[in-house]
Amino acid sequence: MNESIERLESGVRGYVRSFPTVFTRAQNARLENESGQSYIDFFAGAGTLSYGHNNPVVKKALIAHIERDGLMHGLDMATDAKLAFLEIFERVVLKPRSLDYKIQFTGPTGTNAVEAAIKLARKVKKRSHVISFTNGYHGHSLGALALTGNSYYHDEHYGARNNVTHWPFDGYFGDTTDTAAQLRQVLSDSSSGIPIPAAIILEPIQAEGGINVASDSWLREIRRICDDLDIALIIDDIQVGNGRSGHYFSFESSGIVPDMICLSKAIGGGLPLSLVLIKPELDVWQAGEHTGTFRGNQLAFVAASALLPLWGDDTFLAQYSRNCANAHAELARIASKYPGVELRGKGMIWGLAFANGALAGTITKRCFESGLVIETAGADDQVVKFLAPFTTEDDTLAQGLSILSNAVDDVMANVSTVKLAH
Repeated sequence: MNESIERLESGVRGYVRSFPTVFTRAQNARLENESGQSYIDFFAGAGTLSYGHNNPVVKKALIAHIERDGLMHGLDMATDAKLAFLEIFERVVLKPRSLDYKIQFTGPTGTNAVEAAIKLARKVKKRSHVISFTNGYHGHSLGALALTGNSYYHDEHYGARNNVTHWPFDGYFGDTTDTAAQLRQVLSDSSSGIPIPAAIILEPIQAEGGINVASDSWLREIRRICDDLDIALIIDDIQVGNGRSGHYFSFESSGIVPDMICLSKAIGGGLPLSLVLIKPELDVWQAGEHTGTFRGNQLAFVAASALLPLWGDDTFLAQYSRNCANAHAELARIASKYPGVELRGKGMIWGLAFANGALAGTITKRCFESGLVIETAGADDQVVKFLAPFTTEDDTLAQGLSILSNAVDDVMANVSTVKLAH
């Protein structure tokens, strides 16, 4: 690793430890380091680069915006870039799905959207309690942190779970326990000790939590509970929205309509953009009641407006559908070779779950040594997490999956030499 990084950057740095090289260039699903070595990217900025590095339509739009001296920053003033984004998002995303939402631009990261949604739910419902779920991940600012399940983040010196209950996610106890039905029973019992919350927040696919996928029937029952008990349903689609699940929104196959949706990551095409979709009747904010210096990144508006029309482009959609199918098929083949290895996911987010974090970590290390950038997820980092760009070329996808397959074969053949995580 570069000496200046070691000497100057805080110890909080994370991914640079997993991928110890200095990257200098990137295009679509490939990275290049300072020595000219090429890497295939199945990490994609933790899902931010779903349309690839330096997508040509984004580059063209950004250069044109800068060359005409378009605004670089505008707080929440009206700008042509914001207006264009609002109109194209309505046309491409909302109207085809018969969705009616107000759009709130928050600070630039996903956790800002979560903070805003929770604050608004509490304001509307005039209650303070919130229910989130085991293995959920919602960000690292203090309000969002309280919703995140991992015990590491609830040390008394780091964060707190004030007014939050973490309920078992779908499948937490296996297929025999309906945790949605249990939640209804507890919330319907005034002596259960758990108050009616202002909001229930969940990820239909828990990405950082280990690629845990909620069933459509479970999501529908959670929606009914919220309707029956006057609870705001917030969907955190920050990592698994924007097309990652095989649909634009990860909840679409269930048919539910959330009260609020948190979006970030891929929506900005690699640039910081975060927003909350709010049912109009819940939009009770007063002017300036929730602010942020970077609430509405002008360049991200430009990038997003250039990318959204791709969802009507036959060439893009064909590549996207092909990648979904090919990734699933090959990852299923890899998982089937080894008893106990489980494939989880859908669309363009998949996880290979291994017995422990040592196995998964060794596999991702071997992948990096062979030219593939891929990360782990789950409570013990036991899941190898596939997040390739939607636009990955057929041969690049096949080459990356081959590297992963070889790494799994190599590590599993020598599993007795791998130090166990626990």
